[in-house]
Amino acid sequence: MLHAVKRGETLFQISVDYRTPLSRIIRANPSINPNVINVGQLIEIPGFPDPNTLPYRIVVSINGRWLRLFHNGQQQKQYPIAVGRMLFDTPVGNYIIINKAPNPGGPFGTMWMSLSKQSYGIHGTNDPSSIGKAVSRGCIRMYNKDVEELSRIIPLGTPVNIHL
Repeated sequence: MLHAVKRGETLFQISVDYRTPLSRIIRANPSINPNVINVGQLIEIPGFPDPNTLPYRIVVSINGRWLRLFHNGQQQKQYPIAVGRMLFDTPVGNYIIINKAPNPGGPFGTMWMSLSKQSYGIHGTNDPSSIGKAVSRGCIRMYNKDVEELSRIIPLGTPVNIHL
């Protein structure tokens, strides 16, 4: 999978975001200087499929408070969500799902799916009344039944586009 370097990113932060050891990224990109990367430069992230080859993608509207699942370009489902509250903005941009883990409950509900941005994910909730509101610390919060369904459908590497 290729990652386009964004303004302010370092190779170390990219390795943290993708939960991939820096040494593994450096080995996969022998022609780059790990101390000097440039905006727009493409970095190979080993261990993930090319998101362009996957049939699924997710689009999230922060202002609309919805998450849409697309399969081969056709919308399959729309889910209501909660997003980040003031001072804890949900990050706008393009990410991928890098892992999925059942959760025993609590504030993250019954399922957690990590985004390729450190500390952010799509997860369930123990407070269903929060869905539709700006209440999280930047994550995308879903009803437990919805996030469980979504996690069963999408593969790792699924692209996620978050916009206002």
